[in-house]
Amino acid sequence: MRTTQTQLPDSPALDRFAFAENEPGNGSSGGKPGPSGGGGGGQKPNPNNLRPARGLFGVVSILTIALVLFLILTTLGQGAMPLSWADFRAQTVSNQVTDIRVSDDGITGISTGVPTRQGTPTKVIVKISPSQQDFFLKELNQITDGKFTPEQRGIWTQLLISMLPILLIIAIIWFFIARGLRNAGGGAGGMLGSFGKSRHRTLTKEMTGITFNDVAGIDEAKDEVTEIIEFLKNPKRFMKLGGRIPRGVLLIGEPGCGKTLLAKAIAGEADVPFFSISGSDFVEMFVGVGASRVRDLFKQAKDSSPCIIFLDEIDAVGRRRGGGFSHGGHDEREQTLNAILVEMDGFSTTDGVIVIAATNRSDVLDPALTRPGRFDRQIVVPRPDIVGRVEILKVHAKKVKLGPDVDLEKVARATPMFSGADLAALINEAAIAATLHNKDFIEQEDLEEARDKVRYGRARKSMHREKDDNRLTAYHEAGHAVLQSLLPDADPLHKVTIIPRGGSLGATFSLPEKDRMGYGLKWLRATMRVLCGGRIAEEKATQNICSGAAMDIAMVTDLARNMILEWGMSEKLGFIRYAPVDTREMQLPEKAYSDATAAMIDAEIRRMVDEAYAEAKKLIDENWDKVVAVAEALLKYETLGADEVKRLLRGETLGKPTVSDLLAAEARKEAQQNRPAPEPPPDIIPPGMIPRPA
Repeated sequence: MRTTQTQLPDSPALDRFAFAENEPGNGSSGGKPGPSGGGGGGQKPNPNNLRPARGLFGVVSILTIALVLFLILTTLGQGAMPLSWADFRAQTVSNQVTDIRVSDDGITGISTGVPTRQGTPTKVIVKISPSQQDFFLKELNQITDGKFTPEQRGIWTQLLISMLPILLIIAIIWFFIARGLRNAGGGAGGMLGSFGKSRHRTLTKEMTGITFNDVAGIDEAKDEVTEIIEFLKNPKRFMKLGGRIPRGVLLIGEPGCGKTLLAKAIAGEADVPFFSISGSDFVEMFVGVGASRVRDLFKQAKDSSPCIIFLDEIDAVGRRRGGGFSHGGHDEREQTLNAILVEMDGFSTTDGVIVIAATNRSDVLDPALTRPGRFDRQIVVPRPDIVGRVEILKVHAKKVKLGPDVDLEKVARATPMFSGADLAALINEAAIAATLHNKDFIEQEDLEEARDKVRYGRARKSMHREKDDNRLTAYHEAGHAVLQSLLPDADPLHKVTIIPRGGSLGATFSLPEKDRMGYGLKWLRATMRVLCGGRIAEEKATQNICSGAAMDIAMVTDLARNMILEWGMSEKLGFIRYAPVDTREMQLPEKAYSDATAAMIDAEIRRMVDEAYAEAKKLIDENWDKVVAVAEALLKYETLGADEVKRLLRGETLGKPTVSDLLAAEARKEAQQNRPAPEPPPDIIPPGMIPRPA
C-alpha cells in the first residue's frame, strides 16, 4: 500500500499532546511472606482451634455402606458359570440341573453335568434379556413341567440399582462442596469458597523498585499524587483545618501514557500497604463472585488502614449501568459496581483507605462512580510535549550506552505525538539495532531508524518488485512529497522513500515543527491536498491507477467527515455538532439528525474532497517537471531527505552515489577483507632469521 504517513486525529475529539512515562505491566508478588518464608506471615497454627468437621464420620459411613450395597447388587450372579441355552436345555432334559430360577437377566441352576475339581455341583447361568423372558418361560415350562422358580425384582429394587451410581456421585460432590463452603465460612478458604476471595497483590518498595525519579513528562500528575502520599504520611497536618483525605483518585489517559507506572511509583514512595488488582479480576462465571471479592478486598484494606487500593482498568466493571443491550435479570458487572460504590462511600466508610483507579475510557464510567465523595480527584495523564519527551528519553537512556553524536532533543522534536511507551520502545529498538550491527554504543542513525520502525513498521529492503510497480510507487510518493513542500500550511517534509515499510510500499514522512494542540482549517485543507497528490501523480505518469491509495482516500474522507460532524467547519451546515456521543454501548450508531440533513452531510463531504482533489491536480500539472525529477531520483536513490527534495525542486542535481554504487563498494570492501595475504618471495629472509653482525 502506498500512503502518506501524516499524523491525523485518532478520535473525533481534539488530541491533547502531552504523554507520560511508559506503562509497564503490573507484575508483583502475590502475598506477604512471613519470617519463615511462607505466605502466612510466619504464624503457627493453634492446636486448640483444630477440630474435625461435624458429621464427617457419618457422611463417610453412609458413602461406604452405599458403595458396598452397590457392589453386592451389581455382582449378583457373577459367581455362576456361563452356559449356552442348548447345553442348559440338554442337561435339564437329562435331569442334571436342579433348583432352576428365572430372573430378568438370566436363568440359573445347579448342574451336576459340569465337572469340577472337587466333584461338587456347579452353579450355571444362561444370560437372557428382559424381552426374551416370555420365550424362555414357555420353553422351561415344557421341559421341566413347571418345576422352576420365577424371580422378578421389585420396582424399588430395580430403581435403586439404576439410580445408585448417580446418587453416589451426587453424595461425593455434596460432601466436597459442603466441606469447601464450611472452610470458606471459617476463613480458611476452600474448594469453592476461594472464588469469593480477593485476588489482589500487595506491593512494597522492594517489590516495585520504582520511584518518582523514574517518572518523567507528567509533572502536574506527579504533584497531585504527591499530595496523596503526604496525606497518608502526615494526616494530622491537614486535619488541623478540617480537611480530610480524598477517598478516590481517578487516573485518566490514553494507553501508554504512564498510569500504571505512576501507580507503581506511588507504591514505591508511600510507606503504607498497597493493594493492586485489575478490574477483570472481579469477573467470574459464578454469580456474585465479583461483589464478594470487592467486599473481601475492602475488608482487608480497612484492617490494614491507612493503605492504598489500586484498581487498574476499572472500566471493566465500572461501565454505565443500564446501557447497551441489557435485558434485565442479574447482571454480574452491575452487582460488582454496586459493591464498589457502597464500599467507597456507604454507611461504613473509612477515611484511611484511598482508592486509585486507572482507565482510558472515562466517558463510559458510571456517573455514580466519578462523583465527588468517591473519586474526588480526576488526574489527566496526558501525552508529553517536547520538554516531556526529552525528560522521558533521558530516563530510558540511563539504561543504555549512547554515542557522542546522539542528540536527544533532536529525537524529541522528531517524535511528536509519541507516548511514553513509544519512546521506551524507541530506545529499546535502537539498542537492539546497534547490537546487531556490532556497535559499541547507540548512534543517532540507530535512533532515527528505531523511530520509523516504532511508528511505521520495519523496512522490507529485500522485497522484490517489478519495474512498473516500482515506477508507479515512485511517482505516487513524489506527488505527495512535492505538494508537501509547496503548500505553506502543510507540515514540513522530513523524508520520502520507496522502500517498503510495514504495510506500505512507500512512504512520505512529515515532521511538525511544534506540538499541535488543535487542527486549524488551513492545515486540514493543505493535508487533504497532500493526500490527493499521490493518486494524481501516478495516474498522470502511468495512465493507470491502483489500490495503493486506499489509505489516502480513507484519511481524506475521515478528515472531511470530522470537519463537518465534529468541528463545525462547513459553511452550509454551520456551527452544529452532528456526530453522536461515542459511548460504545450500542452496536447501532445513534443518528440525531434527519435524512435530509444526512444527504446534506454527504454532499458537503463530497464537495470538500472534490475541491481538494481539483486543487491538488492543478498544482501537480503546474509543477510536473518537479514531480518527475523527484520520482526519477527516488528510482535512483530510493530514499530522499527534505534537503535533497528542495534541491531537486530548485533544479539542482544530486551528486551522491546511487544504491547500486553503494552495494558495489560494499562488495569490494568485503572481498578485500576476505582476500588472503600474499606470500613473500623465496629470496627474502624472514625478519626473525636476519643474521646479527659479529
